[in-house]
Amino acid sequence: MDYLYEQELVKNGYKYICGIDEAGRGPLAGPLVAAAVILDPDRIAVFESLKESKSVTEKNREKLFDVVCDNVAAWSIGVVTSRELDKHGLGFANKIAMKRAWEYLGIKPDYILYDYMAGLHFATPAKGIKKGDKNIMSIAAASIIAKVIHDRMMRAFAVKYPNYGFEIHKGYGTEMHLAKIKEFGPCPIHRMTYQGLKPTLL
Repeated sequence: MDYLYEQELVKNGYKYICGIDEAGRGPLAGPLVAAAVILDPDRIAVFESLKESKSVTEKNREKLFDVVCDNVAAWSIGVVTSRELDKHGLGFANKIAMKRAWEYLGIKPDYILYDYMAGLHFATPAKGIKKGDKNIMSIAAASIIAKVIHDRMMRAFAVKYPNYGFEIHKGYGTEMHLAKIKEFGPCPIHRMTYQGLKPTLL
């Protein structure tokens, strides 16, 4: 993965370029997590072998998480709970998570690159890029942070709600998860507006 897109923005006068991505759109339970990252231009070589979170094993994501966090200029996360998601809907909740991540950064970005989503607007110049997590270094770095934080939260929820196997499926609608929902009913972190949680399926 290269830094060409960000380099072009630097040439055009932008100094702090932020990449944003999210994790946890699809699960039936748990939070939606977005991450914002500003790369350090002096440490770009560290990220040349970076891959987006979905193409990396959980063990390697944890290693990459440390590499990313130790070598970026700034990073932050924005979390939307399952209750907020039920209240606002997935699309709006995704926008809330991304904006929270951006607002919590210690450095104010000059330009934002994000994995494309229609209707997302920032007070800072920004561009949504389709499949940005696969092609844009700063977005890929954000995808690693978002996914690792999301999965760590789901492992913590597995301790609090041990009947569902959250540490295994991370809230996604696997056969095992659906069977557990039918056996025990939904718990407080289940997204009650999602298809798999409709009363006819419980």
